[in-house]
Amino acid sequence: MTIPYDATLRERIQRNLTGHQRRSVTDPAKRQAAVAVVLVDSELGEDRVDPAPVDDWIAGRPMPEAGLDGRMVDVSGGAAFVLCRRASRLNSHAAQWALPGGRLDPGETAVDAALRETHEEVGVDLPGSSVLGLLDDYPTRSGYVITPVVLWGGGRLELRPAPEEVVAAYRVGLHQLLRDDSPRYISIPESPRPVVQIPLGNDLIHAPTGAVLLQVRWLCLQGSSERVDELEQPVFAWK
Repeated sequence: MTIPYDATLRERIQRNLTGHQRRSVTDPAKRQAAVAVVLVDSELGEDRVDPAPVDDWIAGRPMPEAGLDGRMVDVSGGAAFVLCRRASRLNSHAAQWALPGGRLDPGETAVDAALRETHEEVGVDLPGSSVLGLLDDYPTRSGYVITPVVLWGGGRLELRPAPEEVVAAYRVGLHQLLRDDSPRYISIPESPRPVVQIPLGNDLIHAPTGAVLLQVRWLCLQGSSERVDELEQPVFAWK
């Protein structure tokens, strides 16, 4: 069942964020970054074809599980968040799934950076009044402390991905975060912490993006203050 994109949803999410005792992380060894959880409206069935060149990236390599081919299809409908596929030619985290975001410029707050990156990466210019609240900070293995900022887009919005950074932008229905098979956890020899996986479309979203999306489910949608900052990233995301 899709989730209606309406004032009731906005009020519920804002109330849950306001009542949450946010966990912030101060680590001088890590750089500050922000990501935007941009909440928009979407239409059911509008995403039957993935615009990214997934076949070129896979290049005949076997997929980890049956049914997973890397495509983000059949996920739209009702209230949604914006998910980006990063450009394959980037120096770090190329072709990975991400929320709009990046490091803070000098003098910026996390909110400033989230609004700026949303404009730069997906062509959406939102005012400060669109901010519903902040999720917990997530320290990454690659040297950042990420602050997720939840933004209310106010409608469907026209997404215009910046080709030098984003191959494609997707409207993923919030109901997809409530799947019975989500979240998943696996163990790795490199860490005692569980690696979190969020099944979306025909792929798995890992931390840090997966951890942020899990807190969107737990806190924004379900009102639970369970933490996600101790959930591990896969080794390929450590660099």
